[in-house]
Amino acid sequence: MGGSNHLVRWLAIALIIILADQFTKVLILGSFQLGDSRYVTSFFNVVRVHNSGAAFSFLAGASGWQRWFFVGLGAAATIFITWMLRRHGQQTLFATALTLILGGAVGNVIDRLLHGYVVDFIQVHSAGWYFPSFNIADSAITVGAVLLIWDELRRVKRS
Repeated sequence: MGGSNHLVRWLAIALIIILADQFTKVLILGSFQLGDSRYVTSFFNVVRVHNSGAAFSFLAGASGWQRWFFVGLGAAATIFITWMLRRHGQQTLFATALTLILGGAVGNVIDRLLHGYVVDFIQVHSAGWYFPSFNIADSAITVGAVLLIWDELRRVKRS
């Protein structure tokens, strides 16, 4: 399989992540008002939260410039990751990590462009402690980052 065939496969997987992310966000926007929360289990709620910042609401209180900063960062990351996938698409673990990050980043950039904020809806909690709400895109980015670290640790161990 040539380099371009690898790239098409990875981009198709990223597209599936983007579509799943956007589909779940459309469901939340259509079913929940801002701040609504539904109990699912003793440790999991579905909520509707708008995050104008980055991870853990970093810069959420800024005056609005952060929207375009994160859109630009996402665009730059998309170009760089696509270039990396073209060059290293045959490295399955590395390319999987990049693909997850790409799909998640684009999913959240779409929110910023459409709404000016990212729609978060997954809330995990225990004994009064609440993890910051997140979404499918955030999950993909996190798993991708973990896989990148794992890939690098394997690479270091081999050398």
